[in-house]
Amino acid sequence: MCGTMAKDKADIKEVVKKDDETDKNEQETVSRPKVILLSSYAFGSEGLPVEVRIYKKAEDFVPKYEVTIPGIAEGTKLILETKLKAELVTEVKLDVSEILDPNKFAEVKIKFLEAARKILKRNFPSLPEDKKEVLAVYLLQKTLGLGEMEALLSDEQLEEVVVNNAREPVWVYHKNFGWCSTNLRIRKEESIYDYSSMIARKIGRQINILNPMLDAHLPNGDRVNSTLFPISAFGNTITIRKFSRNPWTITSFLKTKTISPDVAALIWLCMQNELSLLVTGGTGSGKTSFLNAMTGFIPANQRIVSIEDTRELTLPSFLHWVPMVVRESNPEGKGEVTMLDLMVNALRQRPDRIIVGEIRRQREAEVMFEAMHTGHSVYATLHADNADQTVSRLTNPPINIPIEMLDALSGVVVTFRHRRFNIRRVLEFAEVKRNGKVNTIYRWDVKSDTVKGVGKMSTLVDTLSLYSGMDEKEIEEDVNEKIKVLDWMVKKDCYDVDDVGRVVSHYYKEPEEILGYVKKNKAPDFLAK
Repeated sequence: MCGTMAKDKADIKEVVKKDDETDKNEQETVSRPKVILLSSYAFGSEGLPVEVRIYKKAEDFVPKYEVTIPGIAEGTKLILETKLKAELVTEVKLDVSEILDPNKFAEVKIKFLEAARKILKRNFPSLPEDKKEVLAVYLLQKTLGLGEMEALLSDEQLEEVVVNNAREPVWVYHKNFGWCSTNLRIRKEESIYDYSSMIARKIGRQINILNPMLDAHLPNGDRVNSTLFPISAFGNTITIRKFSRNPWTITSFLKTKTISPDVAALIWLCMQNELSLLVTGGTGSGKTSFLNAMTGFIPANQRIVSIEDTRELTLPSFLHWVPMVVRESNPEGKGEVTMLDLMVNALRQRPDRIIVGEIRRQREAEVMFEAMHTGHSVYATLHADNADQTVSRLTNPPINIPIEMLDALSGVVVTFRHRRFNIRRVLEFAEVKRNGKVNTIYRWDVKSDTVKGVGKMSTLVDTLSLYSGMDEKEIEEDVNEKIKVLDWMVKKDCYDVDDVGRVVSHYYKEPEEILGYVKKNKAPDFLAK
């Protein structure tokens, strides 16, 4: 009896113990933050292997972008950054002209890489050659580049890389996940200043207490803005907007539902018939990206001149294209070349098409509309949130264009960035009527995430009939034909800038041939990977 009672007590204790352990585990499960892995991928940065892990904890408001360089231990990094970096700087002998001339940066880089290999061979003779090469690139990026931020600049999924100060982590804007904080941090304000100063020297500029702001672009096309304390109250800043190496094309936008096939086809028809269009939208809405996508519709037998503040456009490589970029004045205030200067000069180059990065001032807008009235096809961007506001901005100060001049413009494409959903959409497509007012034909509906027809074409039909000889029914048939071609390109994974341009150019040359591929659902030979 006593033995039975003792056994029962022992059993109860065991059950209670297990229950306590279960409760404890459940409490730990509840209290332990859950980590949701959003994405992971790898890429190379000048031969340096980089791994990225994007995750989000339950208590986090934004995702965490974690970047690592496999194969380089923390101890090795310490040796490279403290001892070997100083040794590398001493090893390489440079003339003052090489240091100050931004055009010689590539040659300087080669010298440093060769010296880094020698130093590593001397310090780590038994290390495998592939490991030495990885360490050499890492040492090079730490000496001549932006250190570990160089890896971020090589990630094609990122649009922006931002340093706010030495207390916060580096931030990035990811194409799929929006703003993310990273596991990288520049721990000294002096280091942020050194990076900004290095960027300025690469392009023959300077940033200091007297000139505390830098707005420039790197040789690879990335746009850089830097500010120094106390202009930026929390510390020195660097903002790098990355130049897209694989720019968006119209088929990329179709795949992501940024634009509907019927709107894309109508824009194609307008550009085929040399009608001038304006792309408008708010900051970060994708105006320049959409302008770039539209250029794939330009025929290969026409001369194009583009004018930009910073080089962002990437057209098909086989097009007859002259890209031009403005130039700021030197420290003495001389040598400035403005966008207006380039626009006036472009008209003397016999262009068939003129592409303008962004219109900001009255005189620029006047020259642009004069170019339209003299028979040039012009495509440009402008800050405005919808089609009606576009007309308002153009016809009121500071741009202040007479409304009568707007009839040279055929259509307005409005791009929109929905920050809450992290998506970009073509919000509106509107035609410009003879009186300068707009008639919105298509508008995006946020509830259904679809583009709906909200108006009937009138002026565009008359203009297209004048230049193409098609009546309203033929215009509709042509748009439907182009919709089929666009859908076929998406099905065949035709997203490359050159590939899209080739399909369009072949369509202009031999439409029946392309339509034959579409009907058979077959990819043409010139798209073979």
